[in-house]
Amino acid sequence: MASNQEQAAMAYWKENVTLLITLLIIWFFVSYGLGIILAPLLNNIMIAGYPLGFWFAQQGAIYTFIVLIFVYVFRMNALDRQYDVYEK
Repeated sequence: MASNQEQAAMAYWKENVTLLITLLIIWFFVSYGLGIILAPLLNNIMIAGYPLGFWFAQQGAIYTFIVLIFVYVFRMNALDRQYDVYEK
């Protein structure tokens, strides 16, 4: 039988991996889905003179990645504090 500390460690890593997989799915959808697969459909919409599909392929995936980095940092800091493994 696992101790409370081992259970907490397993729960921490489960939440960590779940967060990471969720963020990777979002990034994949934005970069591959919107930038490649749905680009022909999105190209009917223009932003600043450029087709939206092109924008997602060239800029949107990068901006999304940067936002996801900040989301990951914010969520991991909260998770670290929740499981009392943060740097003091």
